[in-house]
Amino acid sequence: MSDLPFTLDQLRILKAIAAEGSFKRAADSLYVSQPAVSLQVQNLERQLDVPLFDRGGRRAQLTEAGHLLLSYGEKILTLCQETCRAIEDLQNLQGGTLIVGASQTTGTYLLPRMIGMFRQKYPDVAVQLHVHSTRRTSWSVANGQIDLAIIGGEISPELQDSLEIVPYAEDELALILPIGHALAREEIIQKDDLYKLQFIALDSQSTIRKVIDQVLTRCGIETRRLRIEMELNSIEAIKNAVQSGLGAAFVSISAIEKELQMGVLHRAKINDVIVKRMLSVIINPNRYRSKAAEAFCKEILPKFASYTAEIQRYTIATIAHTEPIPVIAPSLEHVARVASDIDV
Repeated sequence: MSDLPFTLDQLRILKAIAAEGSFKRAADSLYVSQPAVSLQVQNLERQLDVPLFDRGGRRAQLTEAGHLLLSYGEKILTLCQETCRAIEDLQNLQGGTLIVGASQTTGTYLLPRMIGMFRQKYPDVAVQLHVHSTRRTSWSVANGQIDLAIIGGEISPELQDSLEIVPYAEDELALILPIGHALAREEIIQKDDLYKLQFIALDSQSTIRKVIDQVLTRCGIETRRLRIEMELNSIEAIKNAVQSGLGAAFVSISAIEKELQMGVLHRAKINDVIVKRMLSVIINPNRYRSKAAEAFCKEILPKFASYTAEIQRYTIATIAHTEPIPVIAPSLEHVARVASDIDV
């Protein structure tokens, strides 16, 4: 076959239709007319001599051949994007794009600050932040859609051989109470006090919820006895609910820095219980690594770990109402070594 039976534009259109579920919405997303999209699909089907869509229903459904072409088409488009970014890198960080992924809490409260630091140093590099579940983020790194990611959950077993996973920094999950709660007057609460609280939590399938349950169980706390009164789908909603007096919750320390400064939430310390999870940096060692990604790993990631340690030290001082006290945290030299381990 001397000429390819499809163009990159046709692959982009196929991908858009599959994602949007209709020719019209695909046309809108690509800023072209619907007749133009229909014509391209007709030409593609004629050139391949196979139907790509089942036109019997209201939603555009791919045929088996359509699914096959989409699978390979997404890989082709990803390689094209990598090619463009590699060429942009020749300008030595005077342009190009950095795509960073993160799970919900890390992406909402920590990474925007890191990206801000990166943009101050490299203002000509466009940065995209994709915040999704650990599972979706890790698959995006594996597929080459994201350069690197910082996540707090476990990587799917089927991806562990294809990704480089570097344990990076600890994230403490704090118990927060309404300011007016009776236990907010206690310097340290006991494990049994947890059974008296009404909890607000994320969905039971969420990564953070699983981590909390595992750590509490290891500390001798029966999680089935905890009274989950409400499940919400965002950390911000949980914080607002606690602030309104609806219950208690476990949230990342990084998510409550502002509220502690304002004095609108109380962080309770539990006797002999510290709930922590490990944050990890994940990359795909077999994908092209842009200069922007290298700069982010070498220059920004060490400050990320340092920043999380500072938040922990501040919150400890807030509980004790004293000057900040030292905590065991990764040194900048150690974090720099971790960053170098990511093969930048």
